[in-house]
Amino acid sequence: MQAIDPAQAGGPDVLVPVERPVPPPRAGEVLVRVAAAGVNRPDVLQRQGNYPPPPGAPSIPGLEIAGEVVALGDDVDPDLLGTRVCALIAGGGYAEYAVAPAAQCLPVPDALSDVEAAALPETLFTVWTNLFERAFAVEGDTVLVHGGTSGIGTMAITLGNLFGLETIVTVGSDEKRAAALAIGADHAINYKSEDFVARVKEITGGRGCAAVLDMVGGDYVPRNLQCLSEDGRHVSIAVQRGASATVPLFDIMRRRLTLTGSTLRGRDAAFKALVTEEIARTVWPFAAAGKLKPVMDRTFPLAQAADAHRRMEEGAHVGKIVLTMG
Repeated sequence: MQAIDPAQAGGPDVLVPVERPVPPPRAGEVLVRVAAAGVNRPDVLQRQGNYPPPPGAPSIPGLEIAGEVVALGDDVDPDLLGTRVCALIAGGGYAEYAVAPAAQCLPVPDALSDVEAAALPETLFTVWTNLFERAFAVEGDTVLVHGGTSGIGTMAITLGNLFGLETIVTVGSDEKRAAALAIGADHAINYKSEDFVARVKEITGGRGCAAVLDMVGGDYVPRNLQCLSEDGRHVSIAVQRGASATVPLFDIMRRRLTLTGSTLRGRDAAFKALVTEEIARTVWPFAAAGKLKPVMDRTFPLAQAADAHRRMEEGAHVGKIVLTMG
């Protein structure tokens, strides 16, 4: 099969198609003929040598796929053969075939194309587990999400609209502010021209928001805490501006704030299977009804994976970048 499997870390130019054997599905796994694969920030970090695959994961990048199940490992429901699925995987997506744990597959409804389906799992699992499970966001809550036009940000806006959240996002330009509002954010703050802490206080009438979903880290963390209401929850999912922060401990105690965070890729299969079940039950009916669709930026053929990474690193994209195998 054709795959992107760079021999060494480097710039986008290391992403060139090579021949690799089709991986056999093991017990509990399915083999998927990949139609499309999502591109995510961890793929860029892996390519740069800053985010090695977890033990047992393939060196081929790619954390989410959609396509047709063409072979089954042992102990897999035979009815899955020949069905369209999308899946969260620990690696291997940038290829014509990939294996996926059957318990991490979701059926692709008629309302979604393969490209749209491939753009959902990574951001959907990340936002669901962090904003709704770790930050306990519920209907009526106001939440602050940084990177409002990223894959994560646009998914947070989409889920926020489906589940009754008031969503405030930050963005880096007036064009992206307009895009975030058009996607459905309730408020969008251009952090380059406005102080997001002051704006959040203004929007919330001084109360602050129930939760912050933060992919920035570093010096944003103490500023994020100023945006929280009493009993507010701060969830870290990436550290683009630094992996350490100085926080006001007495303020955290006085206002009963919670600081938490998680990474998804290294979590065990049992956890991911549980999340898949929960998403299938609570979120996937919206997908079947055509109400849950990813915000799409653009697609690239597999051979142009380098251009897809350049697009992500430029930061001009709004929504998801996807590779297609056709």
